[in-house]
Amino acid sequence: QVQLVESGGGLVQAGGSLRLSCTASGITFSSYRMAWFRQAPGKERELVARISASGMLPYYADSVKGRFTISRDNAKNMVYLQMNSLKPEDTAVYYCAGGTRPSSISRDYNYWGQGTQVTVSS
Repeated sequence: QVQLVESGGGLVQAGGSLRLSCTASGITFSSYRMAWFRQAPGKERELVARISASGMLPYYADSVKGRFTISRDNAKNMVYLQMNSLKPEDTAVYYCAGGTRPSSISRDYNYWGQGTQVTVSS
């Protein structure tokens, strides 16, 4: 079965960095566009970044542009999110997602991880 497993979340002070990783199994990883979403308490799930199947054409939400970097390694079936200059408003559960459309909408993604908590203290 398909599994996406995130890791790398934690507690960090404002201005700090974290690197999230997502390992995929059960899918032809190199055929899927991958994305990171996040959901804060009481808020809707929102796209953070997405990347094409080939690893080109990354897209970022305005709120993270210049601070976060999405990348992937198709040989390892992994996608990453490097998060720098973290702010308290980045606090959320971060989810890895896989789909076939270049979309910013969560319902367009077929596969999801269980999420990893990122907490940024002020």
